[in-house]
Formats: sequence, structure tokens, C-alpha cells
Amino acid sequence: PPIPLPYSASPPSLFPILPHPLKVVEASQVDPQTEQLLAEAYSPSGCVDHLTQVMGLHPHYLESFLRSQFYLLRMDGPLPLHCRHYIAIMAAARHQCSFLVSLHVREFYRMGVCLDWLKGLQYAPQRLRNLNEINKILAHRPWLITKEHIQNLVKTGEHSWSLAELVHAVVLLAHFHALASFVFGSGINPQVDAQNANAFQPVYISNCCTCDLASDHHVERDGCPSSTSPGATDSVSELEALMDRMKRLQEDREEDEASQEEMATRFEKEKKESLLVGSGDFEDEVMPTSRGSRFVEDATFGYQDFARHGEDNPPTFRAQDYSWEDHGFSLVNRLYSDIGLLLDDKFRTACDLTYYSLASHEDVDTTMLRRALFNYVHCMYGIRYDDYDYGEVNQLLERSLKVYIKTVTCYPERTTRRMYDSYWRQFHHSEKVHVNLLLMEARMQAELLYALRAITRYMT
Repeated sequence: PPIPLPYSASPPSLFPILPHPLKVVEASQVDPQTEQLLAEAYSPSGCVDHLTQVMGLHPHYLESFLRSQFYLLRMDGPLPLHCRHYIAIMAAARHQCSFLVSLHVREFYRMGVCLDWLKGLQYAPQRLRNLNEINKILAHRPWLITKEHIQNLVKTGEHSWSLAELVHAVVLLAHFHALASFVFGSGINPQVDAQNANAFQPVYISNCCTCDLASDHHVERDGCPSSTSPGATDSVSELEALMDRMKRLQEDREEDEASQEEMATRFEKEKKESLLVGSGDFEDEVMPTSRGSRFVEDATFGYQDFARHGEDNPPTFRAQDYSWEDHGFSLVNRLYSDIGLLLDDKFRTACDLTYYSLASHEDVDTTMLRRALFNYVHCMYGIRYDDYDYGEVNQLLERSLKVYIKTVTCYPERTTRRMYDSYWRQFHHSEKVHVNLLLMEARMQAELLYALRAITRYMT
């Protein structure tokens, strides 16, 4: 059995350091359950990585996440272990995610097989290179995936994939695309003590600062509202306004239920309005890393809005026709035993997670807010739930939060600390980390729905 190793209590390296960094506060005491999970999840370098430390703010979710990731990467499955890590590298490289690319390059080196593959994608076997097409589509425009893409992979002679192998690969791709969103959304940078000749260094151009996310305190930094600044009044009023809107929406729900036609109209309105939300307001950007790019083909292929002005758009993906609960779950469980159960537990844990509080308010039912966050991501991906009133999204999610959501979900490498600071200024870090968990799981489920629907169509 693995020997539990001590983990570093020092703060994760969050967002590049600036001349005027955030005042770093001392990390709060980690509870025994979290400590045990962290010890069990130590990295090959001998210390718990920053990703696990930040997720440790929500130990119940962390346990579910580690269990599913361990199964994906370590347990018996259709794909060889070294191929799993290579697919993780391919997925993370689509978003220039140095942290994840470095982590899985080190894991690949540790296995000591097929090391030539690390020179670049062109050195990998043709079978893995054939995966590049669905890798880029799932990462940036998953609604474009078709049964023909599946057919091209399973009927390519000596380079063909079995359906079980393909499902394993698709789950890995979706997992690491979404995890890249969490890494960038939480500002997790590669750890200095874990970097070596084979690690990857990101190049940032960003007006950001360092903070200790692993200690759960309100967001404060030089130049941003603090408890004593004039802006504090504004952020408090934002919180109160959000509370009032939640209360009013709950009352409206009980008094008047919108028709199906009205619900459909509100979805289309929200989908079109998401076109106006972008990260163009922010000048910060991340430069591609040369080493990470060696695992990327067709690097110019990126995110485009599902609904685009003046163009024929793909049909809306109606969840009632193909849902995770009724269709995706059974398919993955049939082709890749037990992973469906683990993914389902992870999705439910993220969505149901609540502490019945909102910033300084206690005894708050946040169900409405959590669903708005999850469904807004799916709305941007063209997925509609017939039983959901998308008017709630506009009521609950302010524009700065929508900018953050779209950036973290659709082009996470552009995420900056400024975006993180710009919304919910009175909230705890743990609450913003919870937002990132919801965005990650919503994105992963959206990718899986499109991919699994294509596989189902191929099979039928």
C-alpha cells in the first residue's frame, strides 16, 4: 500500500505574481477527512499538488473526484495505462494547460515506456493520432461531433478502436478538458518544486496577483473592494440584491408557471444573448507554450459560439431526447464497466453540494443558483432542458459572472484573476471554488452528451 506522505500547507500558486500582490492570509486548519484524502492523493513528486489542495475546500466532492479519476487512470479498463496518460496530455494541451500537461508527462516518464511519444504527437502511433479530430471537436465545439467521426475511428483497419476503448478515451478527453477549466478558473500554476527538465512553463501576460485559495476567506486585494473600502457597500448591496432576486423568483414560481412555448422562447433568448458575452473586455491573454503545442494539431481550431449571427446553426440538443440519466449513463456503464456509476456520483455531488449559506447569510437554499450555473453552461453548448425556465439565468447571473463562466468554460486559457475578482465580491473563496466545480462538471457532461449521442447513433 502507498505510504501517506506529508502535504505542503503552503498556499497554492494562484495566478501570476504582480508588483502589488494580495495580502496572503495563513491557511486555515484542514479537517482530518480532507487531510486523509490529500495524503492518499499525493503526487509522484512526493507532495500533494495544488489542485488537490484547492479541491480540498470541498472534501465530499474531492473524495468523489479522486475516486473517479483513480478509476479512469489506474484501474482495469480497455486502454493501457500509458495510453491513458498520453490522452490526458493531448486533452490538456488543447487548452495550453501547463499544470496538467506537466503532471501527465511526469507520469508517462515514470512508466518508462514509449518515451519517444513525448517528442510530439507525430511520434505517437497512428491510432492515437486518429483521436486528434474528436479531441479538438470535443474541446472546442462538441456539437459538431457526428456518428461519422465515430465510424472513422472504429473502422480504420489495423488502427481501429473498439467501442469500449473509444468510450474510455472519450471520458478521458472530456475529463481533462473540463479539468483544465477548473485549473485555470482556480488559478492553479505548475509547482516550482515539481518542475524539472520535462515540465512545462506557462507564459502569462496578465494583470493578476497571488492569493491563498486554500484558506477560505473573502476575496480582497489591493485595488479591489475590501471591508473598509467604498466599494464594499456596492458588493454588499450586490449580495442583498441577489438574495432578493432569489426570493422573488421562488415566489413567482409558486404563483405562476410559464407555458412550454414561453420556456422555449426564453431559452432561445438566453442562447442568443450568450453571443454578446465574451472575454473581449479583458486584454489579458495567455501565450501558447511551445512544448505543449507539440501535442496539438490544427492549433487554430478553437471555440465558436453555438448560435452565430446570420448563420445556419446546429439544432438545439434537447435533453429530453438524450440525457445523461436516461441514455449516457447506461451506455458508458455497458461499454466501460462501473465508470457510469462513478461519473454519476461526481455529477450529483457537485450539483447537490450545499452548506445552506451564501457569503454572510445562513439558512439559504442555493438550489436555484446552482442549477442556473449548470444550465447556463449547457445553454452555451446548445443543450436545452424543457422543464427549466431560462429567465432565471438572467435574473441570477450578473454579466461579470457570465463573462467568467464563458471564459472558464469555452476558452479557459484566457482566464485572469481580474475576472475571478469581478463577480460576487463578498463571497468566500470556497464558494467561488464551488462555482468552478459546477462549471467543470457541466462542461464535462455537455461534452459526454454530444459524444455518447454520436456513439449511440453509430450503434443504431
